[in-house]
Amino acid sequence: MLLFFYNQKNMTYNLHPIFVHFPIAFFLLYSLLRLVPWPKKFPPVDWQIPRIIMLVVGLLGAWLANVTGDIAKHISNPNHSLVEMHESFAGASVNIYVILLIIELLIFIKPEWLDLKYLQSIKPLVVWLKKLFGQTWILILLAVAGAIAIAITGLLGGVMVYGLTADPLATPLLNLLGISI
Repeated sequence: MLLFFYNQKNMTYNLHPIFVHFPIAFFLLYSLLRLVPWPKKFPPVDWQIPRIIMLVVGLLGAWLANVTGDIAKHISNPNHSLVEMHESFAGASVNIYVILLIIELLIFIKPEWLDLKYLQSIKPLVVWLKKLFGQTWILILLAVAGAIAIAITGLLGGVMVYGLTADPLATPLLNLLGISI
């Protein structure tokens, strides 16, 4: 099945718009959960596992969006500089959410899990990283940066599909990024 996605010569239709919405939804929902103080509203709910799941599903969706985006680039004739900028912001988004997933997994790890003989040497490092990256302001800053990068990626994708009239912010953003259409 996955070979079907890689066979660009036989592709005559664009699957990218189908898959691109999964990472957008899961990444933005993750950011929303990080930004809004939900645990204060629902104290008995543990949001850690759902946040990790959202990041993992979002990253899988981002992989599919990337594969289908490469195919879409070959079956359409988009503006080269616009595509490069779209890919750059998409890559930045994915990198930010990968970092967030690593941090979430570090926070998830319990220090007692590292008491095994072969893991004891890394226990101090993991505990230090948990303390460093477990600070709320770092997670909020990364969640906001990820949401902004996703929004810019989507805006650039919308411009490729619908033109400059699709979004009132399109022209100012393209001018700011130095892209002319």
